[in-house]
Amino acid sequence: MNAFALIPFAVFAVFYVTLGIIARDFYRVPMTVAFLVAIASALFLQRDKKFSEKIESLAKGMGEPDIMLMCLIFILAGAFAAVAKASGAVDSAVVIARWIIPDNFMVAGLFLVSSLISLAVGTSCGTIAAVAPIAMAFSEPLGLSPALLAGSIVSSAMFGDNLSMISDTTIAATRTQGVGMRDKFIANVALAVPAALVTLFIYLIAGSSQSGAQSVSNVAVSIKDFILILPYVLVLLFALVGVNVVVVLFLGTFISALLGVVFGPLDFWGALETAGKGTLGMSETLTIALLSGGLFNLVSEAGGIEWLTNAIARKVKGQRSCELGAFFLTGLVNLFTANNTVAIVIAGPVVRQLGRKFKADPVRLAGIVDIAGCFVQGIIPYGAQILMATGIARSAGAEFSGLGLVGCIYYPFLLAAASFLGIILGSLRKRAGAER
Repeated sequence: MNAFALIPFAVFAVFYVTLGIIARDFYRVPMTVAFLVAIASALFLQRDKKFSEKIESLAKGMGEPDIMLMCLIFILAGAFAAVAKASGAVDSAVVIARWIIPDNFMVAGLFLVSSLISLAVGTSCGTIAAVAPIAMAFSEPLGLSPALLAGSIVSSAMFGDNLSMISDTTIAATRTQGVGMRDKFIANVALAVPAALVTLFIYLIAGSSQSGAQSVSNVAVSIKDFILILPYVLVLLFALVGVNVVVVLFLGTFISALLGVVFGPLDFWGALETAGKGTLGMSETLTIALLSGGLFNLVSEAGGIEWLTNAIARKVKGQRSCELGAFFLTGLVNLFTANNTVAIVIAGPVVRQLGRKFKADPVRLAGIVDIAGCFVQGIIPYGAQILMATGIARSAGAEFSGLGLVGCIYYPFLLAAASFLGIILGSLRKRAGAER
């Protein structure tokens, strides 16, 4: 255990935030450079290892299977988004959406529809990959902020990531706490649904204030539009029946290219070129994912994560502090790992032991660790969800920083607030029951 092993994370935060404040523009601060500075500090601080061993540890973290899988998903998402747009699928999806949803309700409508999709699919990255390209296409014609549109999609993606019965975080939370998925789902609904309703209202107000359009009666939809959106429909259907997200994105890209060739916007070589450009458009996203994985492994092997876990565990004194400790432990581990499933797997066993010691409800603890992970994962600029959203937006010609996007992501904050309120009210109810 070593508290000093956590210093590189502080270096990253200070470097990135300070320069962003000085420049008054966080987009001017390359996140890749911030990670390189943090990695350099980690290599310098660890004096008990040979430099070659530290480099090997860095490379091991960068090549960790979860990181590699994440990078593959980013690559395929970039190809799918680019080919779908070039084939006309995005334009057709926009036409159909405007036919169904009034323009001044578009941001709220996208949040609602995407929330249902993420709940059914159970994967936040899959939801963002499928819906974000469509959302970005509304920015210019409706005069909507691309960051606000992307924020609504990330918010909805985290709704499903936290609540879905087939989400990795749900599975990890219930397994580590030894409870049933149905019980955890019921416990989470009471917190997630009110937070989602408030978020929907916020996006309704924010979207209405930006869009000047009030009617969609003049939007014309053709059979061709419904044919061209088939890649999106099939992607969602395949995900719903449990097909692996990698296979889903492969199929989506292939079908988009095929329809693009059949209907004329693309030819064979144009489809290949577009897919290639789409993958390269995610290069910054891939680099950040690799560097964050390497940095985490350096800090973890130096004992930083173990020290953090034990430091929080020592502060727990009762049931309420146990629940608060579960939230902060999972959230802080997530802050460093940039992966909520991994954070829950790391923190979960410690939380379960504390729960047994202080007789805390394991169902509530399962919900709390899941919420904490989804809260942090949904707001960190170097997390997969924000990286994917900003990458897709960039490929669509929209430029905004990860921190700029965080300001438009409301659901995770409201979910965390609901969780704290639930912890406080739950403690008060127990105290009142004991007094009676």
